Amino acid sequence: MCVLQGYGSPPQYGGAPYGQQPYGQQPYGQQPYGQQPYPGGQQYPGQPVAVAVQPTVYVTQGPLANPVNDYLGYSIFTMLCCCLPLGIAALIYSISDQTSALCVSKENSKTARKLNHAGLGVGIGLFILTVVYYAVIMSR
Repeated sequence: MCVLQGYGSPPQYGGAPYGQQPYGQQPYGQQPYGQQPYPGGQQYPGQPVAVAVQPTVYVTQGPLANPVNDYLGYSIFTMLCCCLPLGIAALIYSISDQTSALCVSKENSKTARKLNHAGLGVGIGLFILTVVYYAVIMSR
């Protein structure tokens, strides 16, 4: 501890020299951080505030009792990759079963599935015939 000439010894705070506060203690006349009043009577951001918490209720839609397959993706695949006419017909039935009643929707779904299977069969058959045809032509 140093002694300044004419001023005496530096002030003490809790046994530590002035400017060095012991860990965990607040300076004289100040409240702990987060509990100091904000100018204007408001509170600092982050200062504890009494908050009333209300319970939250989330309402979700449950699954349908009898979900119907619409085969929309299958219809698009059949239309683009296998057989265009049958794929378009299957796509029309797939879209119409989404907007119709449940009993009509089941029938449209079955029709779309049958058209998709037929279109896939035609597409695979044409692919095999094409490969065989070019294999025969290339072997000559």
